[in-house]
Amino acid sequence: MSWIVSLPCTRDEAEALSGEIPALDAMPEAPVVVTREIDEGAGEWQMDAYMDARPGAPLLALLQSLVPSARGQNPVVEELPEEDWVTLSQQGLKPVRAGRFFVYTSSYADAVPADCIPFLIDASQAFGTGGHDTTAGCLSMLDRLAHSGAVPRNVADIGTGTGLLAFAAMALWPRAQAIASDIDPASIFVTRDNAGINRVALGRGGGQLALAVAPGTDHPAIRHRAPYDLVIANILAGPLITLAPDIGAATAPGGHAILAGLIARQMDAVLAAYRAQGFRLVARGGSAEWPCLLLVKRRRYGWRRKERAFHRANPADASFGSW
Repeated sequence: MSWIVSLPCTRDEAEALSGEIPALDAMPEAPVVVTREIDEGAGEWQMDAYMDARPGAPLLALLQSLVPSARGQNPVVEELPEEDWVTLSQQGLKPVRAGRFFVYTSSYADAVPADCIPFLIDASQAFGTGGHDTTAGCLSMLDRLAHSGAVPRNVADIGTGTGLLAFAAMALWPRAQAIASDIDPASIFVTRDNAGINRVALGRGGGQLALAVAPGTDHPAIRHRAPYDLVIANILAGPLITLAPDIGAATAPGGHAILAGLIARQMDAVLAAYRAQGFRLVARGGSAEWPCLLLVKRRRYGWRRKERAFHRANPADASFGSW
């Protein structure tokens, strides 16, 4: 049998729980946490945590600490049939249409429209199912970049999570070579599995996706392939700023960078870090709260073309996993 623990939460708490949860990630058998809006008109949200065994008092206290607004309320603890918990944990992950892309879980396999590029991305240990504004914003920005006529031949997805953004880039530019990296080995395993599900070829050549476990750009394969025509980094503001010199060194003059994972009030600081590396802002997408930035590296920085990124990003800065 499996179990579900439910607690009310605010939208801000739900957004925070869309990223990594260190207190749970350190557990050998961590619960699967999903948040959902249960009443759109009233702005009511709920956190559901799914687990294989009945939760004890310490776990219940830990889950309650994740949603301070529910302090004083008793968690709702229910037993579920074993076969239902995976499906139920994904009910809050509705399909996402972003540009020409349609991202869905197995629960919506019968709802895929014909006029789209579909990706099946089930909930997992990694982030980037498409449901968060940051990932959807990146998908729309990739679509926008393709419509502008850009044809990148060399793509890097830094902090790939589930691999979704790398898959989308390869669908738009099927002859490009691409590499996807993440600091979390689990994300790379998930990306490999998702590549098989979505028929994305793995390998080192054109039209293939290479994989690497790395903090930021600190991996020989990432450095060897630089400079890149397109770098995608859907992480968080802290590591985006930390990685600005590395991403600047790894991006070809005239190349683009798509940055996301920051919130609106962090945008100026992130832009300042990248302007110092020779980038300029081309477009802003995403949502009002979660902007997605499209930057281009000025060609006057062409003398830096042969540089490689040697900075070792500090994992303590923040998460490098995609949403």
